[in-house]
Amino acid sequence: MRIVIVGGGVMGAATACFLARDHGIAATVLERDPCYARASSALSASSIRQQFSTPINIALSRESMAFYCRIGAELAVDGDAPEIGLAQRGYLYLASTAGEAALREVHAMQRGEGVDVALLEPEVLRARFPWLATDGIALGSLGLSGEGWFDGYGVLQALRRKAIACGARFVAADAQRLAGAKGQIDAVLAADGRRFDADAVLVAAGAWSAPLLATAGVAMPVHARKRDVFVVDSPAVLCDCPLLIDTSGVWVRPEGRPGRYLAGAPPRGEDRDDLPLDEIDHGLFEGVIWPALAARIPAFEALRVASAWAGYYEMNIFDHNGLAGPAPGWGNLHLACGFSGHGMQQAPAVGRSMASWLARGQWHGVDLTPLEPGRIAEGRPLLERNVI
Repeated sequence: MRIVIVGGGVMGAATACFLARDHGIAATVLERDPCYARASSALSASSIRQQFSTPINIALSRESMAFYCRIGAELAVDGDAPEIGLAQRGYLYLASTAGEAALREVHAMQRGEGVDVALLEPEVLRARFPWLATDGIALGSLGLSGEGWFDGYGVLQALRRKAIACGARFVAADAQRLAGAKGQIDAVLAADGRRFDADAVLVAAGAWSAPLLATAGVAMPVHARKRDVFVVDSPAVLCDCPLLIDTSGVWVRPEGRPGRYLAGAPPRGEDRDDLPLDEIDHGLFEGVIWPALAARIPAFEALRVASAWAGYYEMNIFDHNGLAGPAPGWGNLHLACGFSGHGMQQAPAVGRSMASWLARGQWHGVDLTPLEPGRIAEGRPLLERNVI
């Protein structure tokens, strides 16, 4: 069976890995940026949580976390086991009085789905995290297990290496068009004229998926939305610091050595498409992130920016959830894109299920039916409220 995967980032690499390893199908993976210089997978803050507002996202992150915990055994090649520096330190969502009811509602759903999460009153937060100022805080939601962060680029390379070891072929190619008729895609055509014949095609090209899908008349609301990540240094070392999400939307987490942190925030003003990745919005840090962090963590008044980078969210503006499964109107065209900032954390679970669907026509592991792309045309949003 000739399967062509467009996109060699973490989602495409995971699917290729499981197709080859578990089903004996050696896919051809087309990647236009083989150095991953602009790939979202390489530019992610690489964190994982179960504190979502939809059961499907909770299930995907739970299964992916279990995979990351055993990644050494799962993806070892010739006795060389990958190490991704997984730190299970949890997420801490803070809510003001205005957001308290919503946080309690989502918490009840999460507990019903088996998420190990606790609601903490301000006095408990202060006792547990003495460095935290709780002014204006009504409640906090803390993940007690199954949440944290890891080396995302290491994950991508480990999946790619395992896929190749099991027979998958990664090709440097800029896919430009899907060629087909009568509901079947026959081939993927590259910018340099090469043709990759296919019995099935998976588009997992992240923020660049929509233009390619449009060549087959498939309209998907996946947009490239830039997110800036700042590496900051502080003389303060915060004991047991989780990934903290302030009421302002500003987030921060430890990174590497003591006193170093990553921080970010939603963009200021309109969230526009395709902004240049080499233009960092330093005003976002000076005007939004630093003031919010200094107010919430007084020891952060002495923060200093060490460096910064930007990457794209493959934002599904319809409902902020992934698009995974068969494309409407085509018998052999499939999608795995639009994950809106949580693709890195869900790739192992999505890749395993997509591989089963491509190989057998059935979901294995997590049933991805809620994420099927047909919901777009049918006007059935699967709204995710917990988007960072």
